[in-house]
Amino acid sequence: MSAIQNTVRTQLGAAVQRNKALSIDGILERMFAKTFTGLVYPQIWEDPEQDMKALNIQHTDHVVTIASGGCNIMSYLTAQPASITAVDLSPAHIALNRLKYTAALHLPDYDAFYQFFGKANVKGNAALFDHYIAPYLDQQSLDYWNGRKGLRARRIDMFEDGFYRYGALGKFIGIAHFMSRLLGVDYKEFLACKTQAEQEAFFDAKMRPALNAKLIKFITSNRASLFGLGIPPQQYEALAGAADGDIHAVLIERTRKLMCDFPLHENYFAWQAFNRSYKQDGTGPLPLYLQKEHYETVRNNVHKAEIHNRNLTDLLEEMPAETKNCYILLDAQDWMTDQQLNAMWKQIDRTTQSGARVIYRTAGTDDILQGRVDTQILGNWHYDQQRSQALNLEDRSAIYGGFHIYTRK
Repeated sequence: MSAIQNTVRTQLGAAVQRNKALSIDGILERMFAKTFTGLVYPQIWEDPEQDMKALNIQHTDHVVTIASGGCNIMSYLTAQPASITAVDLSPAHIALNRLKYTAALHLPDYDAFYQFFGKANVKGNAALFDHYIAPYLDQQSLDYWNGRKGLRARRIDMFEDGFYRYGALGKFIGIAHFMSRLLGVDYKEFLACKTQAEQEAFFDAKMRPALNAKLIKFITSNRASLFGLGIPPQQYEALAGAADGDIHAVLIERTRKLMCDFPLHENYFAWQAFNRSYKQDGTGPLPLYLQKEHYETVRNNVHKAEIHNRNLTDLLEEMPAETKNCYILLDAQDWMTDQQLNAMWKQIDRTTQSGARVIYRTAGTDDILQGRVDTQILGNWHYDQQRSQALNLEDRSAIYGGFHIYTRK
């Protein structure tokens, strides 16, 4: 095993493993950590437009974020911040982010960029990679994308075969589509809906009965069933806690929100969930970074983004005091022990400038910091409960129970 692989396994183990290896919880935690050594999110599943409303990113702001699939970082670049520093524990996510940065700089035009990441299923994308991207990519990322996928193909060939169908999330959605067909649900009917009223009618007539099938209830009662959504065992418990332990009720409500609370022509998360790609004719909703009007802005600012295969707390420890303005923690705190939370928030508090903003999401509905993070640290911050709740309602990804905003006093 290489030194890089050893480091990754150690970092992932520290992030998610709390129990003895031979216990049921310990086995599940190690299974989840194994999932994260590969590609999990071909597309991030947090709504960057709500992030940007909460953060109000300025040209002088220095942003720190967890990367995941990188759609968030690429979209934040449309606000033209001073810098974006990202971290992720998955080597595959590191390679994907660096692929996006390099492609934005070196692909010849918007059409090529959109073909590669918007359609992501066009023959010739591997040739675009070889000609325009590979010569400028760092060696580790180049080795990843040139690595084997199956017996003959390279990983980069996923962009010729429907990239968003890959990774743990893509495969999870694929299994969900298979189960849906068995239960008589045709998502083509849903994607043809013209109004939210039609979307709601489809959900009530087709989707709700399918979700209430005994087979679905049995599958979702297993804590490992949601690994494909990037939900570890401890976060599964928080998710269930949002409905007094009834995980099935939570999944029905989150699915209803995804399918009904936003018009289909505005919600690219719904297209990814039920079409397994963005709308193929190019007329559907897209992340900000894939919209043509933002292409030049992204291209001109992508040099400001950097990513590290590091634990966020460790990286913050190396940063100078009072130098950062915006922190995006995704849902990582749901995984953390009190000791890990306090270590991270100590560094956030040290590196932040006055007026800085922190945002994060939770599987459950409630803020998880009160009573867990040292009051001397948390006392320096203001929790905006009203705005947090409002933006959570507007989050089109619909998967989380809580969206939370803290501002440095």
